[in-house]
Amino acid sequence: MLAYIMSMATLTEIRPTRRPLPALFVPHGAPSFALHPGAAGAALTRFAGGLPRPRAILVVSPHWNTDAPTLGAAEWPTTMHDFSGFPAALDAIRYPAPGAPELAGEVVETLAAAGFAARLDDRRGLDHGAWIPLRLLYPEADVPVATLSLQAHRGTEHHLRLGRALAGLAADGVLVVASGNLTHNLADVRLGWPGDEAPAYVRRFADWIWARLEGGEAEPLLRYRALAPDAARAHPGEEHLLPLFVALGAAGNDWCVERLYRGIDDRALAMDAFAFRARHDDNDKHGEPA
Repeated sequence: MLAYIMSMATLTEIRPTRRPLPALFVPHGAPSFALHPGAAGAALTRFAGGLPRPRAILVVSPHWNTDAPTLGAAEWPTTMHDFSGFPAALDAIRYPAPGAPELAGEVVETLAAAGFAARLDDRRGLDHGAWIPLRLLYPEADVPVATLSLQAHRGTEHHLRLGRALAGLAADGVLVVASGNLTHNLADVRLGWPGDEAPAYVRRFADWIWARLEGGEAEPLLRYRALAPDAARAHPGEEHLLPLFVALGAAGNDWCVERLYRGIDDRALAMDAFAFRARHDDNDKHGEPA
C-alpha cells in the first residue's frame, strides 16, 4: 500500500493539476495611465501576481479593428506609440515581450473551426491598448504575446461568439486579456481630473453593467445599447466595450465574474476590471467587489 501511495505521489508530481486561468477585461485608460497607473494599475498588478504563470497571453485591443478576426503573429512585436499630445516620456516606453506565433496559428485554426474567417498578420505590433495593461499585469515582459483584432461593425453578439470560440484557451495555460474601458466618451475626458467629479452617467452606466454581470444576465448585456442608461453617451462608438464580450465569452456558456477594481479616472473613464471564469471552477469568487 505504501508503494502504491508513493507511486501515486510521483505521478502527481509528474502531471500536476492546474487551475484554469480566467479571462480578463481590463482598462487601458488614457495613454498617461502608463505613467500614472494609480489604484487601478495597482489592482491589476496585484491580481496578476496571484495567477499561475501563463504559457502565453492573447490580448484583444479596441485599437485594432479589421474586417475579419486577425491574429498578430510577429516573432517580436514592436511597441506602438499610436497617440499624440502626451508627455514625451511615453514615447520612450518599450514593452519588449516575445511574440507567440504558434499560439496565433492555433487560434486561427480554432476560429476557423468555429466558422470565423480568421487570418494571420506577422507584422502587427502592440498598440497602446495592448501594451499599457500588459505592462501592469506582467511588467517583466517575459510572457509571449499574440494579439486579436476586433470587428467593431459586427456588434456584441459577434464578439461574444468570438470569445466563446476561445473558451478552451484557459485550460491550456493561455490568459485572454481583453482591453477597453467601461465608459469611453473622449468629449467628457479631462486628464488628471479626479473621478469623484465625474458626470453622473459614468457611474450610472458602469453600475448597470456590473449589476447585469453579477446577476449572470448575458442577454440584456448584449442589448445594452437599448437597455442601459446613457449608453450612447457612455460609448459614442462601441469599440471600447466590445472586448468585454470577448472576455465574457472566453469563460464559456456557464460563467461567473469577480470584480477586480471599481473606479473612475480622468473624469469620464470608468476603469472597472473583471475576471471571468467557468462556473465549475470551485475556487472562483462570484461577484466579490474590489
